[in-house]
Amino acid sequence: MKSKNIGLKVPEPKTGCEDRHCPFHGDLKVRGRIFTGKVIKSGMRRTVTVEWPRLFYLEKYERYEKRRSRVKAHNPDCINAQVDDEVTIIESRPISKMKNFVVVEVIKHESGTS
Repeated sequence: MKSKNIGLKVPEPKTGCEDRHCPFHGDLKVRGRIFTGKVIKSGMRRTVTVEWPRLFYLEKYERYEKRRSRVKAHNPDCINAQVDDEVTIIESRPISKMKNFVVVEVIKHESGTS
């Protein structure tokens, strides 16, 4: 399949895939919010759980507290993000009940230490 420009300044994957939910090789259009986070789970087929920290303001104490956001994202075969990878995800139409995001770039591969 021919890859296409998705409108972001992210490098296209070097390998191709036959995934219809891939923004590069399939028919999935991406729009909306963009987040960068760390993959913490990848046990499901073509799905990863991405987490990133954020600060939440508590008005009563006039301070910030640390919180974290977790979302499930589609992981196309051509990208293949693994646990502990730093990834960029972008919002898309709902792919399933829980998935509204898709992985578009692996920023940093974490090599496993033995």
